[in-house]
Amino acid sequence: MYRVTLACGGVPPSAGQAAAIDIQQEFAEHRRHHKNVTCAFTNGELVLSAENDFDPQGLALMDEFSDCIAAYIEELFDGRIRVVNATAL
Repeated sequence: MYRVTLACGGVPPSAGQAAAIDIQQEFAEHRRHHKNVTCAFTNGELVLSAENDFDPQGLALMDEFSDCIAAYIEELFDGRIRVVNATAL
């Protein structure tokens, strides 16, 4: 198993909290191949953490996180997703 934490900066403050809730719910309902998913809006960043058994570098999670950000934040912004941590459990 791997635990990956990603962060996306530059998120509009008006959208961050609602997007965090929506993204966490999206993973819980439709992306269940990731486990123990949390998403929070902290210091202007969306921070997503998840566990899985197939993505040691977090690239698949990053792709899915990007899709969710595009779906749940209508306002355009120039944010980059970065890997904060990727750890084997």
